[in-house]
Amino acid sequence: MKLYYAQNSRAVRVAWLLEELGLDYEFEKFELGSRGMREPDYLAIHPMGRVPALQDGDVTVFESGAIVQYILALYGHGRLQPKVGTQEYANYLQWLHYCEGMIMPPINSIVVETILLPPERRNEVNVKRATKLLNQMLIAVERHMEGREFLAGEFSGADVMTGHSVIMSGRLGADMDDKPNLQSYADRLMARPALQKAWSL
Repeated sequence: MKLYYAQNSRAVRVAWLLEELGLDYEFEKFELGSRGMREPDYLAIHPMGRVPALQDGDVTVFESGAIVQYILALYGHGRLQPKVGTQEYANYLQWLHYCEGMIMPPINSIVVETILLPPERRNEVNVKRATKLLNQMLIAVERHMEGREFLAGEFSGADVMTGHSVIMSGRLGADMDDKPNLQSYADRLMARPALQKAWSL
């Protein structure tokens, strides 16, 4: 398998999962926004010129949630996902998808306004609005994590997805002072050697 990767991107999720499963993979590293991501050869792999993308033989997948599901279905052998039909499996599915539907949209706005746009084009109103929305989206995760170590029983692909988004939220200025469950959850995840390696590729 080959992973197309950039630091501080959703590609960290995929590298994290591969490391947790102990799978062999190679990776090609980009800097976010680099010209190489817009070259025809890479656009043939990921038509939006973004990361992550995963090539596995003749198969290419370029959406992080789909990649996580693909890897677990083919190579997980039952690991990192609860048994189908249980409440924890329902929780797993919910939190596997919650991050992209609810947490990442305001994160995307914050990243664009504070990192990707040149200073003269940034809009502080947009940043404040997105940060307020992000804090609201995190409340559901904070409440769910009361008395829990992970999102769906044992550590799972849901933690790879939504857990990564929780960590990024804190790094981008979300208010964690009123979310003690999320702060301890993020600390727990960051202590995992597989995530530490994935973040430093």
